[in-house]
Amino acid sequence: MALRIETFSAVKGGNSFFKAIAHPHVAPLAAALVARLSQAGPIAVYDPHGFAEGFAELHDLSAVEIAGCFVQAAAAIGRRLLGRTAQPVTDLRASRVGTVLIASFEGDRAVAPIRHLLPEGAEIVTFDAIRLPDDRLTNPRNYLDTLNFATNVALFRDHAGQHTRLVTANYWAGYGAGAVTLALTLFDREGRMLADWRQEVAAGIGSIVLDSRQIRHRFDLPEFAGQLFVHVIGAVAHDVVKYALDTIDDAGESLSCTHDANAWPADFYAGLPAPRPDETVTLWIQNSHPCPIPAGTIGLTLMGDDQLRSWNRPIAPFATVPIDIAELLPDARWPQQLEVHAGKHFVRPRYEIAARGRLRIAHANVERVDLATDPKLAELEPLWGKGFVLPAPILPLGRWTSVALPTPMATTQTVLPIAAIAYDRMGREVARHAFGRLGRRDSVAVQLDEMLRRAGGAEIEYGHAELLYDFAAGNEADGWLHGLFRYEDRATGHAADTSFGAHVFNTAMVYKDEPQSYAGRPPGLSTRLFLRLGTGGFDTLCHLIYPVSRAWHPHSSTDLILVAGDGAEIARRRVEIAGSGSYFWRYHAVFDPAERDLAGDAAYVIIRDVTCRLFGYHGLITDTGRFSLDHMFGF
Repeated sequence: MALRIETFSAVKGGNSFFKAIAHPHVAPLAAALVARLSQAGPIAVYDPHGFAEGFAELHDLSAVEIAGCFVQAAAAIGRRLLGRTAQPVTDLRASRVGTVLIASFEGDRAVAPIRHLLPEGAEIVTFDAIRLPDDRLTNPRNYLDTLNFATNVALFRDHAGQHTRLVTANYWAGYGAGAVTLALTLFDREGRMLADWRQEVAAGIGSIVLDSRQIRHRFDLPEFAGQLFVHVIGAVAHDVVKYALDTIDDAGESLSCTHDANAWPADFYAGLPAPRPDETVTLWIQNSHPCPIPAGTIGLTLMGDDQLRSWNRPIAPFATVPIDIAELLPDARWPQQLEVHAGKHFVRPRYEIAARGRLRIAHANVERVDLATDPKLAELEPLWGKGFVLPAPILPLGRWTSVALPTPMATTQTVLPIAAIAYDRMGREVARHAFGRLGRRDSVAVQLDEMLRRAGGAEIEYGHAELLYDFAAGNEADGWLHGLFRYEDRATGHAADTSFGAHVFNTAMVYKDEPQSYAGRPPGLSTRLFLRLGTGGFDTLCHLIYPVSRAWHPHSSTDLILVAGDGAEIARRRVEIAGSGSYFWRYHAVFDPAERDLAGDAAYVIIRDVTCRLFGYHGLITDTGRFSLDHMFGF
């Protein structure tokens, strides 16, 4: 059963009330509040903002005797609220209860207008009882300010030779933030709190590094495989905590990187690949809430199949559970893909592929439930060219194979008319593939190397591919086009998965929130990408793509800016990338040893361009063939 909570909507964005009641440090306060109410005898609930049902979804009120529920909005009168019929607040005095719960964080401001309507002598309890202390808040005057809940979680482990390293930057400083502090909470696999601490962030746009080995040593912890809760205090402009997460093993075999978890639990996730015959695919579920996930409430289906295979074991609050998908769908095989029925119980999950003694991690994506086909997208083609474009690398052909798999990413997507175009690094089209009108259950992977060979373009050094709508095949388009891309080293067999969705790039025309901007309203026509750098024998690779929905500037004016851990600029290089072209480079080749030494181990690179919007992929790489790859983030 799905949780009846609002976490995120395309119109409103993230829901700070959800974060306020799901925060792990609110959990003991909420438990104490519920215990207090359960001992108070019959109570009344006044719900002026529509918060009561959401609170009850995460915090069990079954032991509380509720005599009546009261509302302020006339439209809410007569609706079911906590199993009762909602009454007007003007009837509250007649309830004659000894305690009234006012479901509001506004305290006295919520009480003052209705004080004369309260039962005589009644005790008043508000959600102020479950407020975080002011020293955990960016804006104490407005508790539900989204910046008070700049939070995210990471799949974090130091277990069985696997280590994790979270890297980001204090990008809030670039928007005028003063003191920034991280409040960090580490949970083990069972959801038990292992450590809770604060970490001051240096002033300026410096790097932030959280290494599982250092944390384990600092707190003298046993091995763990759980989740790290990150709460940023002092955030400005961005309430989204973005990061890159590397997983590295002691054996020198496994290496992978992945993106942030997306802080808002969703109903469904998709883009989860089935295993090849020699692979095991494990889905890592991180319960995001202070309540358990009941047995049988989450599960998997094959994409396009209605037969749900449920996970019939409960998952404790804040626990992390690995699920071998073969337990639920033993016959599923690549390139089939799976749909995750999550019911808003957890954030965007990671999947881990084990093959030939190696592990690699990637993430599924949020599957939308609120989309409909928009025929205007086909009509707009003359104005904005290709429109929505999903760019992905074709890594240097002499070393890697590259595969593209379109992935349905909305419950309403029954048909997807899709094509793929391949470009060389100079932006010349060298191959094209028409997928046709793919049905929801169709899983068609295209070997981009083979696509190039058939078109006579196999001699290119590297380039990129773009998935886009093929309006000659159909007009079923909604702007939420996604794909999974898989790369494999021809010599060593090391592999990486990455997935993302389409955007509109480099056109002055605006459609809804496209072309997206890092800050402010669309169109977003500039670039600020974050590239974390490898240390300790790892080099960094980066594949920058200049996608063009419609003709834009013929070349980019892109600066690669090497920044030390304290935010000081060390060096920069200017590169030009052809429109519809790409640039594949490595850190050690572009910046010399003296510059790298001066930058230090906590350094990073900012990719900056004020003339166009670029898209990028990054990873770590070693001389032994290990590599990782995922899409980059900007701010």
